[in-house]
Amino acid sequence: MKKMLRKRLKCFVFYLLTFALLLAGCDSLRFAPSERQKQNAWLHNRTATFAVQAAKNEQASQKLQALTELSELQSQAFTSYFGLPMEFPQANSAEQVLAESNWQLAQEALRDSGERPDAWQIADSAMELGIGICALLGGVYGTRAVGFLKEARTKSKALQEVIAGNELFKKTSPSQAAAFKDAHRSQSLETKQIVAKMKA
Repeated sequence: MKKMLRKRLKCFVFYLLTFALLLAGCDSLRFAPSERQKQNAWLHNRTATFAVQAAKNEQASQKLQALTELSELQSQAFTSYFGLPMEFPQANSAEQVLAESNWQLAQEALRDSGERPDAWQIADSAMELGIGICALLGGVYGTRAVGFLKEARTKSKALQEVIAGNELFKKTSPSQAAAFKDAHRSQSLETKQIVAKMKA
């Protein structure tokens, strides 16, 4: 009896966490730092180090020297957080740091930083995790949960394919777009909201 209650509790907690993840959305999730982002963070630290040296050598104001020193200290936190890159860019001098390739690297890292995981990837990963956990729990409820999650994953993939096909049709056949929209006017508000969220 206690084992059965524990299994039910674990399944309930899992469903609760999955539901919370789905409600939270993808905005709070990010990819792990890319190699470019790691290189850029490391270069930021090198840039800050050379800025400190230049400010001292050029006898800049105390305020500017303090700002560059603080910037160097802050950049160490970025490098620690992102981790060291596998390949280090050339940065043995201020001239090497200011190379055109490092400006391009900074722009690419900036683009990478704005990326978020796709909602479909998150949902599929959450269902895979759920299937694995429920399979480990076993028993009647675990088996039922695995079946439910597999079916939900299959339906999710099918819905994704239908939406992608519909969007492709509208782009390739703009003259039919109005008729296409008319055909979908009878959809319930809930269905329209789900499709709109999935297209976003």
